[in-house]
Amino acid sequence: MTTTELLSSEQIIALAKKHLTANYTRYPVALVRGSNSWVWDAEGNRYLDFFPGWGCGILGHCPPRVVQAVQEQVATLIHVPNTWYTEPQTLLGQALGDRTDFGGLSFFCNSGTEANEAAIKLARLNGKSKNRYKIVTLTGSFHGRTMGSLTATAQPKYHVGVEPMLPGFNYAHFGDLESVAKAVDGETCAIMLEPIQGEGGVNLAPPGFLEGLRELCDKHGLLLILDEVQTGMGRTGKWYAYQHWNIKPDILTLAKALAGGVAMGALVARPEVAEKLKPGTHAATFGGNPLAARAALATIETIEQDGLLERAVQIGARFQTRFLGLKEKCPLIAGVRVKGAMIGVELSVEGAAVVQGCLEKGLLINCTHQTVLRLLPALTLSDEQIEDGCDIIADVLLNLKT
Repeated sequence: MTTTELLSSEQIIALAKKHLTANYTRYPVALVRGSNSWVWDAEGNRYLDFFPGWGCGILGHCPPRVVQAVQEQVATLIHVPNTWYTEPQTLLGQALGDRTDFGGLSFFCNSGTEANEAAIKLARLNGKSKNRYKIVTLTGSFHGRTMGSLTATAQPKYHVGVEPMLPGFNYAHFGDLESVAKAVDGETCAIMLEPIQGEGGVNLAPPGFLEGLRELCDKHGLLLILDEVQTGMGRTGKWYAYQHWNIKPDILTLAKALAGGVAMGALVARPEVAEKLKPGTHAATFGGNPLAARAALATIETIEQDGLLERAVQIGARFQTRFLGLKEKCPLIAGVRVKGAMIGVELSVEGAAVVQGCLEKGLLINCTHQTVLRLLPALTLSDEQIEDGCDIIADVLLNLKT
């Protein structure tokens, strides 16, 4: 079999079952091509994608500036180790830092869980002189699959089978300042959370909660770590979600949409915090390589030149209007939560059948936490595509047999 031979979905799936581990629940569809918010399977069937790349495709599939940047870079310099300086990585660090409110310094890696592992390590490095190493994280959180990030994830279902978890994490209730305050002790060095929980069900922090956490950190000399792996890079209508509130983090983590679909993660920290990352304390072999950095720079350029921060707000408003209107007609909808192009629709039933029904009608969506339909559409999504996709969701929900 040659690499140019075109396989059917059936052939691809059969080979995958033979040669790949079975740790993913996969739909019986083999995708072979994408453009903006459309993807096609091996048989040429087209699907509207409201969840491109699990949130990584913030510009849709194969965004032109990112494609061009990668094509140019792959023919110039793909990878060199971080013992050398490179222009793309340096310019990307400048671009990310300039878009924070605290002059952040960047460390680059390859994924969200790696970014969060770096944040955990940096928090401990900063707390070492005071014998502080514990981190408070919140119920419903999701920080990644590696052992430190997994332990930080305060959802026991993700811990099953890989116990014991790592020491040094205390859990508190999301949205409950008193609970967080009680979880802080003399060995605590940081509080870590998503400003909007993604995997936990698109849960928005209640009014005053994030500001209260910032005050709590200042009072006790703790670092505030914001996991913006899912909310960063314009997803909510601002570069970073924390900018919707009157706070600044000490450490910020990014991934998913950072490089327009190319694998990349980053930690951005206040200079006086970041200075603890000295030679030998941390590293990532592929982190910030020229290829990924050029893709990220092209992503930032696209968001700015095409006005996509403003577009995220418009997309959110349109989805909210449609789903609130549908809620009045559909008793299965228990709630609607929207922040820019981050949309959650809480159902009173499990959502797997809704996802399947949408797939059969040519729409790709996600269900998280069993009952929350989660949409992370591209910021390039058109109004017509929003209406067409919402029509499909409405049709499936209104005709769902429960």
